[in-house]
Amino acid sequence: MKSFNRMVYPYMVWMAAMIVLPMLLIVLYAFTTKGNDVLTLQFTLSNFTRFFQDSIFPSVLWRSLKMAVITTLICIAIGYPTAYIIAKLKPNSQALMVLMLTLPMWINMLVRTYAWRGILSNFGLSSEIKVYVGMVYNFLPFMILQIYTSLSKMDQNLIVAAEDLGADSKQTFKRVILPLSLPGVISGITLVFLPAVSSFFIPKLLGGGDYVLIGNLIEDYFISTGDWNFGSAISLIMAVIILISMFITRKIDRQSKEADD
Repeated sequence: MKSFNRMVYPYMVWMAAMIVLPMLLIVLYAFTTKGNDVLTLQFTLSNFTRFFQDSIFPSVLWRSLKMAVITTLICIAIGYPTAYIIAKLKPNSQALMVLMLTLPMWINMLVRTYAWRGILSNFGLSSEIKVYVGMVYNFLPFMILQIYTSLSKMDQNLIVAAEDLGADSKQTFKRVILPLSLPGVISGITLVFLPAVSSFFIPKLLGGGDYVLIGNLIEDYFISTGDWNFGSAISLIMAVIILISMFITRKIDRQSKEADD
């Protein structure tokens, strides 16, 4: 057993180098002033006060959260019926539909977004609508697959028992199918909301620079402006929001599982 535990060490080193260390650097940059060196660090909260004092930055943050929430709701509205229909098919048909669903995901997301840029250029849509189309298209499969997994693993005897007790199709769905599929919905929300709220290349490519989200601000301050301190502060604010959203979704998921038990 100890020999197998040693196999974890390379992954721990990789996580420390690729995740923990960059996050520590972001925290360090966020709480220091520009131009510091290692020996003369000057800690400050000015990067955070700058973010909240200027009305532009909170408005961009609110726009990003709103877009992520609306994208998630659209994915639920489309993804749940789609997953439900797939779960009702025969096993061979289910495998085929899942393959058709995941087949476009074999192509890089950036390439697919470029393709949508060419398609949407032929329509007189606003930049916001174009970004929504790109968001939903790229993240919808994650929602469908999570809900489909919950529906396909559902014990069919529970549905039969509900029907034997006199429940019609609507009551069976409301009281049995929907509660048991909530873990898949919550997992789908996590997989859609988190990348949507921090996405930067989808609004950049499809919005044409007219629709700026928080991810675009972070990219600009790190790459174009070179203000790593302020960019790190924005990244840290986003990290806190993501952690809070993950905590809420996990709490809801835990409560739904306890209710089922």
